[in-house]
Amino acid sequence: MIDAVGNPQSLLLLGGTSDIALAIAEKYLAERPLKVVLAARPSERRKLAAERLRGNGAEVSEVDFDAADTGAHPAVLDKAFENGDIDVTVVAFGLLGDAEEVWQDHAKAVELATVNYTAAVSVGVALAERLKKQGHGRVIALSSVAGERVRRSNFLYGSTKAGFDGFYLGLGEALRPHGVRVTVVRPGQVRTKMTEGLGKAPLEQTAEQVAEIAVDAARKGKDLVWAPAQFRMVMSILRHVPRPIFRKLPI
Repeated sequence: MIDAVGNPQSLLLLGGTSDIALAIAEKYLAERPLKVVLAARPSERRKLAAERLRGNGAEVSEVDFDAADTGAHPAVLDKAFENGDIDVTVVAFGLLGDAEEVWQDHAKAVELATVNYTAAVSVGVALAERLKKQGHGRVIALSSVAGERVRRSNFLYGSTKAGFDGFYLGLGEALRPHGVRVTVVRPGQVRTKMTEGLGKAPLEQTAEQVAEIAVDAARKGKDLVWAPAQFRMVMSILRHVPRPIFRKLPI
């Protein structure tokens, strides 16, 4: 169970090699030891992630998880919950891809849409079933400001995040009567393995900075948070810019 100050005893990382997911785990581990279920594809990265968390005092179990294999997701969640309740789940998997390549390559477009949206819905529905049964829990869903108003520069990625964002906000409303809270986190560009090679962006954050915002928001039971907070005002303005003008903005 989550204690009086919002610290969990157990944590599930769906996309367990994500830099942000690991930073969130370490943020919680700084307060108390906890059990972490690391769900990711078998790889050297997963092995290193597990070692990293054990080094920070976690009791780690590993579960094979392939976001694209949606048919296997219910069994993955069964495995993750087999040793008891999960207090906090972090949904942190996704693909970025080359923005110009993906919309012109059918296979890559379908892969990105499958992983970023279809798989997110798949695990969300399977996760909700188990959280409803246990009657408590929190979900931290890592979305993106790219989904708030989809830009030409990365419209395929942005469109998947718009869907992801809408689904998890709705899931939070559906689960609220069952004692479960969902926090959607909207970061801008974050310096992680996923964004290696990209130039520096305005209001860019580190994984640790996003983790701090995400954990604080989850503890407070917030439905939605931006990382950093300034993006809330930026996106509020951009949402109301007429399309002919928005089209000309250097973003």
